[in-house]
Amino acid sequence: MFWKPRNDADLTAGWRLWLELSTQPWPDANWDDTPASAVWRLRELLTVCDEIEAEYVEESPEKSGEIVRLLRSLCFAASAPVGLWWDDMQPLDAERAALLHADLAGFADHADGVCTILAVGGGWSALSAVL
Repeated sequence: MFWKPRNDADLTAGWRLWLELSTQPWPDANWDDTPASAVWRLRELLTVCDEIEAEYVEESPEKSGEIVRLLRSLCFAASAPVGLWWDDMQPLDAERAALLHADLAGFADHADGVCTILAVGGGWSALSAVL
């Protein structure tokens, strides 16, 4: 997939999504060692993706540009780990930790690909090295 901003709405949505993904949607120092806490940031990312898409659709003359496909692909990739772990408040054992890690790694691979598409198409590739 290739993305290049074609209008201000594309540029704004792409930039916002790239910045959001660049902040790493992973557990931080507040993580309480539960799967639900580990996927909390992914749940927040789903909300942000919905907001970016709504703003894009409102502002853009093109209602279904490539940026919409990128946003929806992120929602799809995040839906499995979130759906599996969002309400799991049990402490992790080694087996469950490995499963959670695999689910988060799958999303991370996809998110990295989206970041690359945005950075290359938006001309922000040099900025990726800084973050």
